Amino acid sequence: MGSSRINSAGAIFLVISTLTLGACSSNSESSAKVTTTTKKASSPGDGSEVVVDGPTTTTLPRDATYRIGLEGPLTGEQRETGIGMLRGARMAAKELNSNGGILGKQVVVVPIDDKADPVAGVAAANAAIASGLDGVVGPYNSGAGLQTLPLYIAAGLVPIRLTSSDQTAGLGFTLQPMTSQIAPVAAETVTGWLGAKSVGIIFDSTQAYTTDAATAMKALFTAAGVTITSYTPIKPGKKSYSSVVAKVARTKPDVIYVDTYYPEGGLIAKEMFNTKVKPQCLADFGAYDNGFIPAAGIKAAQKCPVLGVPAPSDFPGAGSLIATYRKLYKAAPGAWTPYAYDSLNVLAAAASVAGSFEAKGLTAALNGTKRFSGWTGRVAFEASTGNRIPAPITVDLANSRGEFHIDKDWAKFTNFGE
Repeated sequence: MGSSRINSAGAIFLVISTLTLGACSSNSESSAKVTTTTKKASSPGDGSEVVVDGPTTTTLPRDATYRIGLEGPLTGEQRETGIGMLRGARMAAKELNSNGGILGKQVVVVPIDDKADPVAGVAAANAAIASGLDGVVGPYNSGAGLQTLPLYIAAGLVPIRLTSSDQTAGLGFTLQPMTSQIAPVAAETVTGWLGAKSVGIIFDSTQAYTTDAATAMKALFTAAGVTITSYTPIKPGKKSYSSVVAKVARTKPDVIYVDTYYPEGGLIAKEMFNTKVKPQCLADFGAYDNGFIPAAGIKAAQKCPVLGVPAPSDFPGAGSLIATYRKLYKAAPGAWTPYAYDSLNVLAAAASVAGSFEAKGLTAALNGTKRFSGWTGRVAFEASTGNRIPAPITVDLANSRGEFHIDKDWAKFTNFGE
């Protein structure tokens, strides 16, 4: 893509968007602009771009639109995740609107930038709620979600979250795998596929998901008789984790399990590769994002498999969706683009069944979801938690082009897809 750097990305997201709104409130605003315009970014997911759809503007009465929030880290170090989510939601909205919208109303996507931070998330969520929302997709980060999801629910909304911490179970619905679903796959990957007898764990102690995941992995490894040689917390935002990698490597584990989000996970994988430590690198689900690969470097990423989900192009029948996305955004989909895309579509389908976004009827319709099939496959929910059953979980590996795909050796070992 070309370049167009934006310094105040948070403000620009609310001004220039695929679905742009005048200062809109469900109580006081009489009209909303459904806008598509063309902007370019300096690189995919760098937070400086917001739309690439072609210029059209239509002003519609507020009661002719449904406003769906998309909460995610739209700026900050995890912005690549948020940009991919936002684009996926916008792609879904564009398709819905071209087919009459939801219940005859056009869909307006409202960006909600939580910066992967609970404090910023609360401020952004409260502002979006005050402006008027009919639904919400997100957030991605569990720490933010523990604070913002109750706000949406108190406002009468039914969130379709992308969080994975078990602490967020029951706070709306999710298409994402949860810690209780991910951890057993991760443990089997370490003990079965990798045949490890000892593990050193590096984890981000500041995030709800990563601390939950580290606790779960420690318990599962202990139960399996795996020796935990090191259990080392880190804080995000460092430029290097060389001392941490050296410290854990000195404990001589078979595997170093990297339980962080992708910026830190990539840097740790890079350090392990550059210093040629003996332990095998394996990164947790939190590190699964396209941004992991440039953070690590392709060669290092190829030596560090990542727990994740099928890559956007690995889902059966994804070819036409990939083509549409590339046409819209001149870039490859983000790791979580398919999940935001499906989340908005499953919300739309449930609202159509319920006849509105009223929480009781919408919840019943989501609980009754049985035949929905989207980019990420078939979707059904566990009524007591709102969790997806089953939730696809894979081990992915970067290729020489810098793309994630399901690790073929892991798939053969586990008979995945058979």
